[in-house]
Amino acid sequence: MNYRHSFHAGNFADVFKHIVLVQLIEHLCRKPTAFCILDSHAGSGLYDLGAVEAERTREYQGGIARVAVATDPPPLVQRYLSLVRDAGPVGAVPMRWYPGSPRLARALMRTTDRLVVAELHGDTAGALKRCFRGDAQVAVHQMDGYQALKAHLPPRERRGLVLIDPPYEATDEAERIVAGLGVACRRWPGGLYAVWYPIKERAAVWRFHEAIAGLGLDRALTAELTVFPEERSDRLNGCGMVLINPPWQFDQALAGPLAWLHRVLAVSGGAPRMAWLARETGTAPSDDHQGGPVI
Repeated sequence: MNYRHSFHAGNFADVFKHIVLVQLIEHLCRKPTAFCILDSHAGSGLYDLGAVEAERTREYQGGIARVAVATDPPPLVQRYLSLVRDAGPVGAVPMRWYPGSPRLARALMRTTDRLVVAELHGDTAGALKRCFRGDAQVAVHQMDGYQALKAHLPPRERRGLVLIDPPYEATDEAERIVAGLGVACRRWPGGLYAVWYPIKERAAVWRFHEAIAGLGLDRALTAELTVFPEERSDRLNGCGMVLINPPWQFDQALAGPLAWLHRVLAVSGGAPRMAWLARETGTAPSDDHQGGPVI
């Protein structure tokens, strides 16, 4: 599939991914020591939901537009929404602009923290450089995301997060992710990694999970949100994130917001799921191929 960010900004997958990202970064902020965030496939810093690309698909209407007006959002979702509302230019129409992951990460960082972003496409990398021009805490590199995993890990801070969120343009993207993770985790075994993936065909997700479990990681958690029943493979039925070395009790902290998101965003079925791929070195996945327990 081709998942270029500008065509899908603010859709249900972005909402899910960015709420998880906010929770992860807020966890890092609980300790006073500095951290580094590496965003390997950064996309643009900010998206205009009124632009041609977003208006062509209008996927944001089933994502951020729906969440913004939903009742009783959990505290985590409220924090995420406040970041989205503050993302646009001064005086802009609220919710017209949607922040990409680099912009969200920068908004949550403290003065001691650092953000490294990699983006291969020249126009998009240029937009990122303009977005963060003059910001000494942000370094923008036009380079392949998997090369960035080799070039920028481990960070000097020895604490932090790696976000891997490719556009899935290549047919072997899953294999490249697993290979890149293997390299990254050898270079920085104590790092926190978050890997986004689409859900179209469940068998492909099983293979992806099994390949990651085969890396022999100590702790790997999957979180998923599907908004359509998985009866067709010609659409984006949902998405998930693999979290390597997630914070203690992160699954419990995410369970409530994930169930709320499903109630708000589900179109016709689907489910929120979390499952452990690994809890100790050498253990097999702890749940069967149904993707773990439904919340």
